[in-house]
Amino acid sequence: MSAPDPDQRFMRLALALGRRHLGRTWPNPSVGAVIVAGPPGAERIVAQGVTQPGGRPHAERIALMEAGPAARDATLYVTLEPCSHHGRTAPCADAVVAAGIARVVSAMDDPDPRVAGRGHARLRQAGVAVTVGVLGEEARHAHRGHITRVVESRPAVQLKLARTPDGFAAGGPGRLLITGPLANARIHLMRAHADAIMVGVGTVLADDPALTVRLAGLEGRSPLRVVLDSQLRTPSSARLLQDRRVPTLILAAADAPGAAARRLAEAGAEVLRVPGAGRLALPAALGLLARRGLTRIFCEGGPTLADALARDGLIDACLLITGARPLGAPGLPAVGPDLAALIASGGLRPAGEERVGPDLFTAYERS
Repeated sequence: MSAPDPDQRFMRLALALGRRHLGRTWPNPSVGAVIVAGPPGAERIVAQGVTQPGGRPHAERIALMEAGPAARDATLYVTLEPCSHHGRTAPCADAVVAAGIARVVSAMDDPDPRVAGRGHARLRQAGVAVTVGVLGEEARHAHRGHITRVVESRPAVQLKLARTPDGFAAGGPGRLLITGPLANARIHLMRAHADAIMVGVGTVLADDPALTVRLAGLEGRSPLRVVLDSQLRTPSSARLLQDRRVPTLILAAADAPGAAARRLAEAGAEVLRVPGAGRLALPAALGLLARRGLTRIFCEGGPTLADALARDGLIDACLLITGARPLGAPGLPAVGPDLAALIASGGLRPAGEERVGPDLFTAYERS
């Protein structure tokens, strides 16, 4: 049996580091970095870094500061091309060169037009050996939100829907509890790794959700809550407006009543108007969220919102959770015709299944 490739081994560690801060670094991507020194076969890790909350400092700078003089002649593994443009700090590519790094192993080019290969070019011009593409597919998955925002001018959307074994999301008045405690805990962890949780006003009116992370030790990781509410029907008494420690953004149509906007602002929400009257134009709404810096949206709306996103081609990943107890009566189908058609056409391809307690998680990803 051959020994594992060291470049892949250290890049896997860098990817794992980057995943720790997903949801905390927007508008910047959560990048992982590892600095390794020593000859082949006797490498040792001298420093690790991950992009810090709020997006600064970048992972490379964290790792370089930790490594100090040990960075000279070492190898840097990084999940995204080091930046080459001047922002609030000097480019990471320049810091890598100044530290004396001999080789950089990068998972992928940064599609941000301010970088887009210039970081790797800067390193090569300074005599640094550069290898690009190690675990690139995994890196593109980890940085999907960043890629979607800079390429498509919107955040990446992951849709979550729960259904009974006979295919229903609801069975009448009141909330239908479909999933068990282990599945619920997994969903809360996914919330903690999102930039925002998004629902439609129908979900607010039907279920009155809090949309917070309620896992011990992760309560502070509750992301921004986004409600799509074209005519501002969200009640001031809604649970998501009772805890002002977690911000709530309500997207409304341009012709939504001004009195309702003032009422919700007084209740603690920020109301943002999307151009156009009547129903919200979802591409425009997501474009506004991207301009606010959001990169990863976890959508927990119901079948109506799911179908609307499917019609507009705005679903990047979909998670269908099938509970253990059938409804046994007529109800609201969990998967509407537009989402079903998208899956059947291959626009969303299967990406794996997993049992979480008695519940089945079925994942799909955009083709």
